[in-house]
Amino acid sequence: MAEAAPARQSVEHVHRMIREAILDGSLAPGEAMSQVALADELGVSRTPLREALRMLQSEGLIESEPNRRVRVAPLSLEDVEELASIRISLEVTALRLSVPLMTPEDLGQLEGYMAEMAHHAADDDYGRWYIPHQAFHRALTARAGNRFDTLLSQLFEHAERYRRLHFGRALSKQATVDHRDVLDACKAGDRDLAAARLARHLARTAFGIFELMDPDYEPSKLRQVLKDVSATVGHDTDVEAPMRKPGARRKTKAA
Repeated sequence: MAEAAPARQSVEHVHRMIREAILDGSLAPGEAMSQVALADELGVSRTPLREALRMLQSEGLIESEPNRRVRVAPLSLEDVEELASIRISLEVTALRLSVPLMTPEDLGQLEGYMAEMAHHAADDDYGRWYIPHQAFHRALTARAGNRFDTLLSQLFEHAERYRRLHFGRALSKQATVDHRDVLDACKAGDRDLAAARLARHLARTAFGIFELMDPDYEPSKLRQVLKDVSATVGHDTDVEAPMRKPGARRKTKAA
């Protein structure tokens, strides 16, 4: 974990340090920590630490244990499914609200983020690629309003925790294709097609994680969310599951 900054006694700083360590995997899922030891490591007093831990607990990133210990929230297939279901529902809604309000400047900004991602992907630089990637997703839904932005930013970061732990820092060519497809639909002013493509893009990562953790897991809630999106926008949201064996494919039908 990085060394604390001069304002290290502030609740916001302590919260940010621990949160970033959880999200980037420095603090492993299920890892238990003593509050005393954690305060010593961070060089902070117990008061801001306790408040920061309460904030993290409300966000679902830590769990309290007896004897003043805390535990990093473990990962689970059920949580992946719930996270993906909520994110798709909210982000698709925000996109459909945003597309009719997008200006040429908004679309130019999105193209700029695409160019930045392509540049860093060519160098296989995930750390730099991640920044315009997050900005791209936020810009897609920015016109929906600040509350959407705040909630979606949190969901993006939680989803990224799962993605990094299961796929590492590998860059996906499919993600580039998905981003271009969503942006092209936005440029055409077709909010329904953009929504279907975004839902499929977000679901693809979740299905990939299911395949890695337990190929037999059945994400019925997520399938229902995709089916509802498809019914609303009038476009398929089918996702091609990862190949299990050479020559074998499985398709996750949403409608």
